[in-house]
Amino acid sequence: MVSRLVLGCGTDGQALIEAIADAPGSLLVVDESENRVDALRDEGVSARRADPTDPEVVGEAADDPEVVVVAGGESSANRRATELAADLFPNAYILAFVGDDPSDEDRHAMARLASKVVDPKRALAEKALSVSTGEAAFRTANLRRTLRRIDGKLGVFMHDNPDPDAIASAVALSRVAEAVGVEAEACYFGDISHQENRAFVNLLDIDLRNFEAGADLSEFAGIALVDHSRPGVNDQLPPDTPVDVVVDHHPPKEPVEATFVDLRSDVGATSTLLTEHLQRLGIDLTEDVATGLLYGIRVDTKDFSREVSTADFEAASYLLPRADVSMLERVESPSVSADTFETIARAIRNRRIEGTVLASCVGSLSDRDALAQAADQLLNMDRVTTTLVYGFRDGTVYVSARARGTDVDLGETLRAAFGQIGSAGGHADMAGAQISLGLLGEVEAEEESSLADVVSDVVTDRFFETIQSAPSADSEYAPGGETSFDPPVAEPED
Repeated sequence: MVSRLVLGCGTDGQALIEAIADAPGSLLVVDESENRVDALRDEGVSARRADPTDPEVVGEAADDPEVVVVAGGESSANRRATELAADLFPNAYILAFVGDDPSDEDRHAMARLASKVVDPKRALAEKALSVSTGEAAFRTANLRRTLRRIDGKLGVFMHDNPDPDAIASAVALSRVAEAVGVEAEACYFGDISHQENRAFVNLLDIDLRNFEAGADLSEFAGIALVDHSRPGVNDQLPPDTPVDVVVDHHPPKEPVEATFVDLRSDVGATSTLLTEHLQRLGIDLTEDVATGLLYGIRVDTKDFSREVSTADFEAASYLLPRADVSMLERVESPSVSADTFETIARAIRNRRIEGTVLASCVGSLSDRDALAQAADQLLNMDRVTTTLVYGFRDGTVYVSARARGTDVDLGETLRAAFGQIGSAGGHADMAGAQISLGLLGEVEAEEESSLADVVSDVVTDRFFETIQSAPSADSEYAPGGETSFDPPVAEPED
Protein backbone atom coordinates (compact mmCIF):
# COMPACT_ATOMS: atom_id res chain seq x y z
CA MET A 1 0.00 0.00 0.00
CA VAL A 2 1.25 3.49 -0.87
CA SER A 3 2.02 5.88 2.02
CA ARG A 4 1.39 9.56 1.22
CA LEU A 5 2.29 12.77 3.04
CA VAL A 6 0.68 16.08 2.03
CA LEU A 7 2.50 19.26 3.10
CA GLY A 8 0.17 22.24 2.97
CA CYS A 9 -3.43 22.26 1.85
CA GLY A 10 -4.38 25.14 -0.42
CA THR A 11 -7.21 25.03 -2.94
CA ASP A 12 -5.26 22.67 -5.20
CA GLY A 13 -4.36 20.49 -2.24
CA GLN A 14 -8.00 20.16 -1.18
CA ALA A 15 -9.02 19.02 -4.68
CA LEU A 16 -6.20 16.48 -4.77
CA ILE A 17 -6.96 15.10 -1.32
CA GLU A 18 -10.59 14.56 -2.31
CA ALA A 19 -9.38 12.50 -5.28
CA ILE A 20 -6.96 10.29 -3.33
CA ALA A 21 -8.48 10.14 0.17
CA ASP A 22 -10.16 6.78 -0.43
CA ALA A 23 -7.22 5.18 -2.24
CA PRO A 24 -5.52 2.24 -0.49
CA GLY A 25 -2.62 3.08 1.78
CA SER A 26 -1.97 5.77 4.37
CA LEU A 27 -2.51 9.52 4.01
CA LEU A 28 -1.45 12.29 6.37
CA VAL A 29 -1.94 16.03 5.80
CA VAL A 30 0.14 18.67 7.61
CA ASP A 31 -1.24 22.22 7.48
CA GLU A 32 -1.19 25.31 9.70
CA SER A 33 -4.88 26.19 9.28
CA GLU A 34 -7.03 24.98 12.15
CA ASN A 35 -10.19 25.23 10.02
CA ARG A 36 -8.71 23.16 7.20
CA VAL A 37 -7.40 20.50 9.58
CA ASP A 38 -10.78 20.25 11.35
CA ALA A 39 -12.59 20.00 8.00
CA LEU A 40 -10.27 17.24 6.84
CA ARG A 41 -10.73 15.31 10.06
CA ASP A 42 -14.50 15.62 9.68
CA GLU A 43 -14.10 13.93 6.29
CA GLY A 44 -12.14 11.08 7.87
CA VAL A 45 -8.74 12.27 6.62
CA SER A 46 -5.78 12.05 9.00
CA ALA A 47 -4.54 15.63 9.47
CA ARG A 48 -2.14 17.43 11.80
CA ARG A 49 -2.10 21.16 12.54
CA ALA A 50 1.54 22.22 12.22
CA ASP A 51 3.99 24.12 10.03
CA PRO A 52 4.61 21.98 6.89
CA THR A 53 8.05 23.62 6.50
CA ASP A 54 9.27 22.75 10.01
CA PRO A 55 11.93 19.98 9.76
CA GLU A 56 11.19 18.60 13.22
CA VAL A 57 7.44 18.44 12.61
CA VAL A 58 7.70 16.89 9.16
CA GLY A 59 10.41 14.44 10.18
CA GLU A 60 8.20 13.12 12.99
CA ALA A 61 4.97 13.23 10.97
CA ALA A 62 5.70 10.38 8.56
CA ASP A 63 8.02 7.39 8.44
CA ASP A 64 9.65 7.32 4.99
CA PRO A 65 6.55 8.09 2.83
CA GLU A 66 6.55 6.83 -0.76
CA VAL A 67 4.76 9.94 -2.07
CA VAL A 68 5.06 13.52 -0.78
CA VAL A 69 2.67 16.14 -2.16
CA VAL A 70 3.46 19.81 -1.58
CA ALA A 71 0.16 21.60 -2.04
CA GLY A 72 0.02 24.82 -0.05
CA GLY A 73 -1.33 28.04 -1.47
CA GLU A 74 1.77 30.21 -0.99
CA SER A 75 4.62 29.61 -3.45
CA SER A 76 7.60 30.44 -1.23
CA ALA A 77 6.27 28.12 1.49
CA ASN A 78 5.82 25.40 -1.13
CA ARG A 79 9.40 25.89 -2.20
CA ARG A 80 10.64 25.47 1.39
CA ALA A 81 8.42 22.40 1.86
CA THR A 82 9.78 20.89 -1.38
CA GLU A 83 13.36 21.48 -0.24
CA LEU A 84 12.55 19.90 3.10
CA ALA A 85 10.86 16.86 1.54
CA ALA A 86 13.79 16.28 -0.81
CA ASP A 87 16.17 16.42 2.16
CA LEU A 88 14.19 14.23 4.56
CA PHE A 89 12.75 11.72 2.07
CA PRO A 90 15.26 11.29 -0.79
CA ASN A 91 13.57 8.12 -2.07
CA ALA A 92 10.04 9.56 -2.20
CA TYR A 93 8.17 10.68 -5.30
CA ILE A 94 7.63 14.42 -4.74
CA LEU A 95 4.71 16.15 -6.46
CA ALA A 96 4.90 19.92 -5.92
CA PHE A 97 2.27 22.53 -6.74
CA VAL A 98 3.84 25.92 -7.44
CA GLY A 99 1.23 27.89 -5.46
CA ASP A 100 0.04 31.42 -6.16
CA ASP A 101 2.24 33.85 -8.12
CA PRO A 102 5.50 31.89 -7.95
CA SER A 103 8.75 33.66 -8.81
CA ASP A 104 11.10 32.21 -11.39
CA GLU A 105 13.43 31.32 -8.53
CA ASP A 106 10.65 29.36 -6.81
CA ARG A 107 9.79 27.53 -10.02
CA HIS A 108 13.39 26.59 -10.74
CA ALA A 109 14.04 25.40 -7.20
CA MET A 110 10.98 23.17 -7.15
CA ALA A 111 11.65 21.85 -10.66
CA ARG A 112 15.16 20.87 -9.59
CA LEU A 113 14.05 18.96 -6.49
CA ALA A 114 10.56 17.59 -7.19
CA SER A 115 9.73 14.55 -9.28
CA LYS A 116 6.94 16.58 -10.90
CA VAL A 117 5.88 20.22 -10.63
CA VAL A 118 2.28 21.25 -11.33
CA ASP A 119 1.18 24.79 -12.16
CA PRO A 120 -2.65 24.65 -12.25
CA LYS A 121 -3.05 28.25 -13.48
CA ARG A 122 -0.66 27.74 -16.37
CA ALA A 123 -2.25 24.39 -17.19
CA LEU A 124 -5.70 26.00 -17.13
CA ALA A 125 -4.52 28.78 -19.45
CA GLU A 126 -2.97 26.27 -21.83
CA LYS A 127 -6.15 24.22 -21.78
CA ALA A 128 -8.29 27.29 -22.43
CA LEU A 129 -6.03 28.20 -25.35
CA SER A 130 -6.32 24.68 -26.70
CA VAL A 131 -10.09 24.77 -26.45
CA SER A 132 -10.28 28.22 -28.01
CA THR A 133 -8.25 27.07 -31.00
CA GLY A 134 -10.47 24.00 -31.30
CA GLU A 135 -7.70 21.41 -30.94
CA ALA A 136 -9.40 19.27 -28.27
CA ALA A 137 -12.87 19.60 -29.79
CA PHE A 138 -11.47 18.91 -33.26
CA ARG A 139 -9.84 15.70 -32.02
CA THR A 140 -13.08 14.39 -30.52
CA ALA A 141 -15.05 15.42 -33.60
CA ASN A 142 -12.64 13.40 -35.74
CA LEU A 143 -13.14 10.38 -33.51
CA ARG A 144 -16.92 10.66 -33.83
CA ARG A 145 -16.64 11.14 -37.61
CA THR A 146 -14.39 8.07 -37.96
CA LEU A 147 -16.73 5.89 -35.91
CA ARG A 148 -19.81 6.96 -37.84
CA ARG A 149 -18.20 5.86 -41.10
CA ILE A 150 -17.92 2.25 -39.90
CA ASP A 151 -20.67 0.27 -41.60
CA GLY A 152 -21.15 -2.62 -39.20
CA LYS A 153 -19.69 -3.85 -35.91
CA LEU A 154 -16.52 -2.36 -34.41
CA GLY A 155 -14.06 -4.68 -32.66
CA VAL A 156 -12.26 -2.79 -29.88
CA PHE A 157 -9.09 -4.77 -29.12
CA MET A 158 -6.97 -4.46 -26.00
CA HIS A 159 -3.40 -5.72 -25.77
CA ASP A 160 -2.86 -9.35 -24.79
CA ASN A 161 -3.63 -10.27 -21.17
CA PRO A 162 -5.17 -6.82 -20.61
CA ASP A 163 -4.69 -4.72 -17.49
CA PRO A 164 -7.35 -2.44 -15.91
CA ASP A 165 -6.41 0.58 -18.05
CA ALA A 166 -6.81 -1.41 -21.28
CA ILE A 167 -10.05 -3.04 -20.11
CA ALA A 168 -11.66 0.22 -18.97
CA SER A 169 -10.54 2.01 -22.15
CA ALA A 170 -11.99 -0.69 -24.40
CA VAL A 171 -15.33 -0.59 -22.60
CA ALA A 172 -15.40 3.21 -22.71
CA LEU A 173 -14.58 3.37 -26.44
CA SER A 174 -17.32 0.80 -27.06
CA ARG A 175 -19.77 3.11 -25.26
CA VAL A 176 -18.60 6.05 -27.38
CA ALA A 177 -19.18 4.02 -30.55
CA GLU A 178 -22.63 2.93 -29.42
CA ALA A 179 -23.52 6.54 -28.55
CA VAL A 180 -22.91 7.55 -32.18
CA GLY A 181 -24.89 4.59 -33.53
CA VAL A 182 -22.18 1.96 -34.10
CA GLU A 183 -22.35 -1.52 -32.56
CA ALA A 184 -19.11 -2.31 -30.71
CA GLU A 185 -17.55 -5.15 -28.73
CA ALA A 186 -14.58 -5.07 -26.33
CA CYS A 187 -12.18 -7.90 -27.26
CA TYR A 188 -8.86 -9.39 -26.20
CA PHE A 189 -6.47 -12.29 -26.76
CA GLY A 190 -4.76 -14.22 -23.97
CA ASP A 191 -5.93 -14.46 -20.36
CA ILE A 192 -7.11 -12.33 -17.49
CA SER A 193 -5.51 -14.31 -14.68
CA HIS A 194 -4.32 -11.77 -12.12
CA GLN A 195 -6.80 -11.98 -9.22
CA GLU A 196 -7.29 -8.21 -8.99
CA ASN A 197 -7.99 -8.02 -12.73
CA ARG A 198 -10.46 -10.91 -12.51
CA ALA A 199 -12.14 -9.25 -9.52
CA PHE A 200 -12.27 -5.99 -11.49
CA VAL A 201 -14.06 -7.65 -14.41
CA ASN A 202 -16.35 -9.81 -12.30
CA LEU A 203 -17.44 -7.26 -9.69
CA LEU A 204 -18.19 -4.60 -12.31
CA ASP A 205 -19.84 -7.24 -14.50
CA ILE A 206 -17.80 -6.11 -17.52
CA ASP A 207 -18.73 -7.86 -20.76
CA LEU A 208 -15.60 -8.82 -22.73
CA ARG A 209 -15.01 -11.26 -25.56
CA ASN A 210 -11.96 -13.52 -25.54
CA PHE A 211 -10.50 -14.58 -28.91
CA GLU A 212 -8.12 -17.42 -29.72
CA ALA A 213 -5.16 -16.92 -32.03
CA GLY A 214 -6.14 -17.26 -35.67
CA ALA A 215 -9.82 -16.52 -35.02
CA ASP A 216 -12.02 -15.36 -37.90
CA LEU A 217 -12.55 -11.61 -37.49
CA SER A 218 -14.59 -11.07 -40.64
CA GLU A 219 -17.66 -10.15 -38.54
CA PHE A 220 -16.03 -6.80 -37.74
CA ALA A 221 -16.42 -3.92 -40.17
CA GLY A 222 -13.87 -1.88 -38.23
CA ILE A 223 -11.01 -2.40 -35.77
CA ALA A 224 -9.92 -0.16 -32.89
CA LEU A 225 -6.85 -0.56 -30.66
CA VAL A 226 -6.70 0.78 -27.11
CA ASP A 227 -3.66 0.98 -24.82
CA HIS A 228 -1.41 -0.18 -27.68
CA SER A 229 -1.04 1.07 -31.23
CA ARG A 230 0.04 -1.61 -33.71
CA PRO A 231 -1.78 -4.78 -34.79
CA GLY A 232 0.27 -7.91 -34.31
CA VAL A 233 2.43 -6.31 -31.59
CA ASN A 234 1.30 -7.60 -28.20
CA ASP A 235 -1.98 -8.70 -29.65
CA GLN A 236 -2.70 -11.61 -31.94
CA LEU A 237 -4.28 -9.68 -34.76
CA PRO A 238 -2.68 -10.17 -38.19
CA PRO A 239 0.04 -7.48 -38.54
CA ASP A 240 -1.53 -6.20 -41.77
CA THR A 241 -4.96 -5.63 -40.17
CA PRO A 242 -6.40 -2.24 -41.26
CA VAL A 243 -7.05 -0.14 -38.15
CA ASP A 244 -9.71 2.55 -37.90
CA VAL A 245 -9.06 3.94 -34.40
CA VAL A 246 -6.05 4.02 -32.07
CA VAL A 247 -6.23 5.52 -28.56
CA ASP A 248 -3.06 5.07 -26.51
CA HIS A 249 -0.68 6.82 -24.12
CA HIS A 250 2.53 4.91 -24.93
CA PRO A 251 5.04 6.60 -27.25
CA PRO A 252 5.30 4.53 -30.45
CA LYS A 253 8.51 3.02 -31.82
CA GLU A 254 7.24 3.39 -35.39
CA PRO A 255 4.63 5.58 -37.11
CA VAL A 256 1.08 4.56 -36.22
CA GLU A 257 -1.20 3.82 -39.14
CA ALA A 258 -4.92 4.31 -38.56
CA THR A 259 -7.75 6.50 -39.78
CA PHE A 260 -7.96 8.21 -36.38
CA VAL A 261 -5.07 8.34 -33.90
CA ASP A 262 -5.18 9.85 -30.41
CA LEU A 263 -1.74 9.07 -29.01
CA ARG A 264 -0.57 11.32 -26.18
CA SER A 265 2.40 10.11 -24.15
CA ASP A 266 2.22 13.08 -21.77
CA VAL A 267 -0.67 11.52 -19.81
CA GLY A 268 -0.46 8.62 -17.41
CA ALA A 269 -3.28 6.41 -18.68
CA THR A 270 -5.34 5.67 -21.78
CA SER A 271 -8.40 5.87 -19.51
CA THR A 272 -7.70 9.59 -19.14
CA LEU A 273 -7.99 10.10 -22.90
CA LEU A 274 -11.28 8.19 -23.10
CA THR A 275 -12.66 10.19 -20.15
CA GLU A 276 -11.95 13.40 -22.06
CA HIS A 277 -13.76 12.15 -25.17
CA LEU A 278 -16.77 11.04 -23.11
CA GLN A 279 -16.93 14.47 -21.48
CA ARG A 280 -16.72 16.40 -24.76
CA LEU A 281 -19.37 14.23 -26.37
CA GLY A 282 -21.69 14.73 -23.40
CA ILE A 283 -22.16 10.97 -22.94
CA ASP A 284 -23.71 10.12 -19.57
CA LEU A 285 -21.37 7.85 -17.63
CA THR A 286 -22.82 4.77 -15.98
CA GLU A 287 -21.35 3.90 -12.60
CA ASP A 288 -19.54 0.81 -13.89
CA VAL A 289 -17.76 2.72 -16.69
CA ALA A 290 -16.79 5.59 -14.36
CA THR A 291 -15.49 3.14 -11.78
CA GLY A 292 -13.51 1.24 -14.38
CA LEU A 293 -11.91 4.36 -15.84
CA LEU A 294 -10.99 5.71 -12.40
CA TYR A 295 -9.39 2.38 -11.51
CA GLY A 296 -7.53 2.33 -14.83
CA ILE A 297 -6.02 5.75 -14.10
CA ARG A 298 -5.08 4.82 -10.55
CA VAL A 299 -3.37 1.60 -11.59
CA ASP A 300 -1.38 3.04 -14.48
CA THR A 301 -0.24 6.09 -12.47
CA LYS A 302 0.42 3.95 -9.38
CA ASP A 303 -2.15 5.91 -7.39
CA PHE A 304 -1.08 9.26 -8.88
CA SER A 305 2.61 8.78 -8.02
CA ARG A 306 4.12 7.84 -11.41
CA GLU A 307 4.09 9.68 -14.76
CA VAL A 308 0.97 11.54 -13.67
CA SER A 309 -0.23 14.67 -15.47
CA THR A 310 -2.70 17.45 -14.81
CA ALA A 311 -5.05 15.71 -17.26
CA ASP A 312 -5.02 12.56 -15.09
CA PHE A 313 -6.00 14.57 -12.01
CA GLU A 314 -8.75 16.35 -13.94
CA ALA A 315 -10.12 13.07 -15.31
CA ALA A 316 -10.08 11.49 -11.84
CA SER A 317 -11.84 14.53 -10.38
CA TYR A 318 -14.58 14.16 -13.00
CA LEU A 319 -14.92 10.39 -12.48
CA LEU A 320 -14.79 10.26 -8.67
CA PRO A 321 -18.35 11.44 -7.89
CA ARG A 322 -19.70 9.10 -10.58
CA ALA A 323 -17.76 5.99 -9.47
CA ASP A 324 -18.44 3.34 -6.84
CA VAL A 325 -15.40 3.72 -4.56
CA SER A 326 -16.55 0.93 -2.24
CA MET A 327 -16.46 -1.41 -5.23
CA LEU A 328 -12.82 -0.50 -5.85
CA GLU A 329 -11.99 -1.47 -2.27
CA ARG A 330 -13.39 -4.94 -2.99
CA VAL A 331 -11.43 -5.13 -6.24
CA GLU A 332 -8.19 -4.26 -4.46
CA SER A 333 -8.65 -6.88 -1.73
CA PRO A 334 -9.26 -10.14 -3.65
CA SER A 335 -8.33 -13.57 -2.38
CA VAL A 336 -4.82 -14.73 -3.30
CA SER A 337 -4.56 -18.16 -4.92
CA ALA A 338 -2.40 -20.96 -3.57
CA ASP A 339 -0.41 -20.90 -6.83
CA THR A 340 0.48 -17.24 -6.25
CA PHE A 341 1.71 -17.96 -2.71
CA GLU A 342 3.77 -20.87 -4.01
CA THR A 343 5.33 -18.69 -6.73
CA ILE A 344 6.27 -16.04 -4.15
CA ALA A 345 7.76 -18.74 -1.91
CA ARG A 346 9.87 -20.14 -4.78
CA ALA A 347 11.04 -16.64 -5.66
CA ILE A 348 12.25 -16.16 -2.08
CA ARG A 349 13.97 -19.56 -1.96
CA ASN A 350 15.72 -19.16 -5.34
CA ARG A 351 16.82 -15.55 -4.95
CA ARG A 352 20.29 -14.37 -5.94
CA ILE A 353 21.41 -10.98 -4.65
CA GLU A 354 24.24 -8.79 -5.84
CA GLY A 355 24.42 -5.55 -3.88
CA THR A 356 20.88 -4.16 -3.80
CA VAL A 357 19.69 -6.09 -6.87
CA LEU A 358 17.78 -9.36 -6.56
CA ALA A 359 16.99 -11.89 -9.31
CA SER A 360 15.07 -15.14 -8.95
CA CYS A 361 13.88 -17.94 -11.22
CA VAL A 362 10.64 -19.61 -10.07
CA GLY A 363 10.71 -22.37 -12.70
CA SER A 364 7.53 -23.59 -14.37
CA LEU A 365 4.53 -21.25 -14.14
CA SER A 366 0.86 -22.06 -13.75
CA ASP A 367 -0.14 -18.40 -13.38
CA ARG A 368 2.18 -15.92 -15.11
CA ASP A 369 0.61 -12.96 -13.33
CA ALA A 370 1.99 -14.27 -10.04
CA LEU A 371 5.41 -13.07 -11.22
CA ALA A 372 4.39 -9.43 -10.87
CA GLN A 373 3.20 -10.01 -7.32
CA ALA A 374 6.38 -11.88 -6.43
CA ALA A 375 8.52 -9.04 -7.81
CA ASP A 376 6.50 -6.56 -5.72
CA GLN A 377 6.81 -8.65 -2.55
CA LEU A 378 10.57 -9.21 -2.85
CA LEU A 379 11.07 -5.46 -3.21
CA ASN A 380 10.08 -5.23 0.47
CA MET A 381 13.19 -7.17 1.52
CA ASP A 382 15.78 -5.23 3.50
CA ARG A 383 18.35 -3.34 1.38
CA VAL A 384 16.81 -4.54 -1.92
CA THR A 385 16.02 -1.76 -4.41
CA THR A 386 15.58 -3.78 -7.64
CA THR A 387 13.94 -7.16 -8.26
CA LEU A 388 13.71 -9.43 -11.30
CA VAL A 389 11.50 -12.51 -11.11
CA TYR A 390 10.97 -14.89 -14.03
CA GLY A 391 9.63 -18.31 -14.96
CA PHE A 392 8.63 -20.28 -18.03
CA ARG A 393 5.42 -21.60 -19.52
CA ASP A 394 4.43 -22.99 -22.94
CA GLY A 395 7.87 -22.44 -24.44
CA THR A 396 8.19 -18.82 -23.23
CA VAL A 397 10.14 -17.19 -20.41
CA TYR A 398 8.15 -14.42 -18.70
CA VAL A 399 10.00 -11.73 -16.75
CA SER A 400 8.75 -9.11 -14.25
CA ALA A 401 10.97 -6.43 -12.71
CA ARG A 402 10.46 -3.75 -10.07
CA ALA A 403 12.59 -0.93 -8.64
CA ARG A 404 12.31 1.63 -5.87
CA GLY A 405 14.64 4.41 -4.78
CA THR A 406 17.15 3.87 -7.57
CA ASP A 407 18.31 5.74 -10.67
CA VAL A 408 18.08 2.60 -12.83
CA ASP A 409 15.52 2.74 -15.66
CA LEU A 410 14.14 -0.80 -15.69
CA GLY A 411 12.33 -0.42 -19.02
CA GLU A 412 15.53 0.56 -20.80
CA THR A 413 17.58 -2.00 -18.84
CA LEU A 414 15.34 -4.90 -19.85
CA ARG A 415 15.29 -3.74 -23.44
CA ALA A 416 19.09 -3.67 -23.44
CA ALA A 417 19.32 -7.11 -21.80
CA PHE A 418 16.59 -8.97 -23.65
CA GLY A 419 15.41 -6.84 -26.55
CA GLN A 420 17.55 -8.72 -29.07
CA ILE A 421 16.23 -12.15 -28.04
CA GLY A 422 12.64 -11.26 -27.11
CA SER A 423 10.31 -8.36 -26.33
CA ALA A 424 11.06 -6.10 -23.38
CA GLY A 425 10.39 -2.65 -21.93
CA GLY A 426 8.20 -0.75 -19.50
CA HIS A 427 8.38 2.04 -16.95
CA ALA A 428 11.48 3.21 -15.08
CA ASP A 429 10.30 1.39 -11.92
CA MET A 430 8.19 -1.42 -13.38
CA ALA A 431 9.00 -3.46 -16.48
CA GLY A 432 8.66 -6.84 -18.13
CA ALA A 433 9.95 -9.11 -20.87
CA GLN A 434 9.05 -12.22 -22.82
CA ILE A 435 11.64 -14.56 -24.38
CA SER A 436 11.13 -17.71 -26.42
CA LEU A 437 12.92 -20.68 -24.84
CA GLY A 438 14.24 -21.52 -28.29
CA LEU A 439 16.18 -18.24 -28.37
CA LEU A 440 18.13 -19.13 -25.25
CA GLY A 441 20.21 -21.70 -27.13
CA GLU A 442 19.98 -25.47 -27.10
CA VAL A 443 17.36 -26.24 -24.48
CA GLU A 444 17.34 -30.02 -24.30
CA ALA A 445 16.73 -30.56 -20.62
CA GLU A 446 13.59 -32.53 -19.89
CA GLU A 447 13.75 -32.23 -16.10
CA GLU A 448 12.24 -28.99 -14.85
CA SER A 449 15.17 -28.39 -12.48
CA SER A 450 17.65 -28.73 -15.35
CA LEU A 451 15.59 -26.43 -17.57
CA ALA A 452 15.42 -23.88 -14.78
CA ASP A 453 19.22 -23.99 -14.50
CA VAL A 454 19.60 -23.34 -18.25
CA VAL A 455 17.15 -20.42 -18.16
CA SER A 456 18.70 -18.98 -15.00
CA ASP A 457 22.21 -19.06 -16.44
CA VAL A 458 21.12 -16.94 -19.38
CA VAL A 459 18.53 -14.59 -17.88
CA THR A 460 20.10 -13.82 -14.50
CA ASP A 461 23.63 -13.42 -15.84
CA ARG A 462 22.50 -11.23 -18.72
CA PHE A 463 20.44 -9.06 -16.37
CA PHE A 464 23.24 -8.55 -13.84
CA GLU A 465 25.72 -7.77 -16.62
CA THR A 466 23.38 -5.19 -18.16
CA ILE A 467 22.32 -3.46 -14.97
CA GLN A 468 25.93 -2.48 -14.23
CA SER A 469 25.66 0.07 -17.04
CA ALA A 470 21.88 0.58 -16.86
CA PRO A 471 20.31 3.82 -18.23
CA SER A 472 19.09 6.50 -15.85
CA ALA A 473 15.45 6.54 -14.73
CA ASP A 474 15.12 9.91 -16.50
CA SER A 475 14.92 8.08 -19.84
CA GLU A 476 11.64 8.07 -21.78
CA TYR A 477 9.01 5.39 -21.16
CA ALA A 478 9.26 2.32 -23.38
CA PRO A 479 6.06 1.26 -25.16
CA GLY A 480 4.22 -2.00 -25.78
CA GLY A 481 2.24 -4.27 -23.43
CA GLU A 482 2.86 -7.15 -21.03
CA THR A 483 0.28 -8.35 -18.53
CA SER A 484 -1.72 -7.58 -15.39
CA PHE A 485 0.13 -4.93 -13.38
CA ASP A 486 3.28 -5.17 -15.43
CA PRO A 487 3.61 -2.34 -17.92
CA PRO A 488 3.51 -3.03 -21.64
CA VAL A 489 6.68 -4.47 -23.15
CA ALA A 490 8.39 -3.21 -26.29
CA GLU A 491 7.95 -4.52 -29.80
CA PRO A 492 9.69 -7.86 -30.53
CA GLU A 493 11.81 -6.43 -33.35
CA ASP A 494 13.58 -4.06 -30.94
